[in-house]
Amino acid sequence: MPEWLVLTLAMLAACAVVVVITLVRHRTAADDEDPSETPDVIEYITMWIGVLYAIVLGLAIAGVWEARGAAQEHVRAEAAALHEISERVRVYPAEVRDRIRADVDAYVGHVVTTEWQAMADTGEVTERGTELLDQVRRDVTDHRPATDFEAQAYQPLVDQVTAADQARTARAESAAPTMPGVVWFGLITGAVVTVGMLFALQIRRTARELILAGLFSALIAFLLFLIWDFDAPYSRGITATTDPFLRLFPHVED
Repeated sequence: MPEWLVLTLAMLAACAVVVVITLVRHRTAADDEDPSETPDVIEYITMWIGVLYAIVLGLAIAGVWEARGAAQEHVRAEAAALHEISERVRVYPAEVRDRIRADVDAYVGHVVTTEWQAMADTGEVTERGTELLDQVRRDVTDHRPATDFEAQAYQPLVDQVTAADQARTARAESAAPTMPGVVWFGLITGAVVTVGMLFALQIRRTARELILAGLFSALIAFLLFLIWDFDAPYSRGITATTDPFLRLFPHVED
C-alpha cells in the first residue's frame, strides 16, 4: 500500500473516531447536562497534557530527522572516500590502477542496486558488499610501491579505504529503525490520552467544534506518520539516497 494512502487513511480514521465518539456521547448525554460548564481543573490538565505531548512529539521528530541526516552523511562520506581511491591510484602502474578502479566500480554498482534494496527490505547490508570492499582493500594494501611517488600515495590510499570501511559500518548500523518500541508505546499512548482529553471538555455537536476536533486528531496522526516515515532512513518516504554515489560514479548506472 502506498505511503501517501496510509497517511490519508490514518488521518481520516482519526477524524472519524473523534466525530463518531462526539456524536454518540452527545446523544447519550443526560438531559440536564450543561456542556458550557467545564471545571477549571480539567481545562488546566488538558492544556498541560497537550503541551507535554507536543514537546515529546517535537523531540521525536527532531531525533528521527537527525538520524536521517546522519544516514545521508554516512553515504556521502563513503562515496567520497571511494572516489578519492579511484582518483589517487592514477600514480600506480596501469595494470594496478585499472584493477583497483574496476573493483571500486564493482562495489559501488553493487551498493546502489542490490545492497540498497536489501537495506530497504531487511535493514542490513549484504555479505557480497563486504566481500567487494575487502577486495578493494586487498588491491590497495597488497601493492608494493616501486617509486617514491607511489610510496607517497600509498598511505593516503590506505586511509581512504579505512574511511570507506568506517562509513559503510556506520551506514549498516543506521539501516534499522531508530525508535525503540518503548518510545512508540509512549507516543501512541500519549496520542490516545491527548485526543481523549478532548471529550473531557464536553464538546458539543456544532460544526465548528467537530471540525476543530477532527483537525486536531488528524494533525496528531500526521505527526506520528511523519515520525514513522523518518524512522527507517533507507526504506521509507523521504529516505537517504544513493545520489552521492551516482554523482561521483555516474558510469555505474550504464
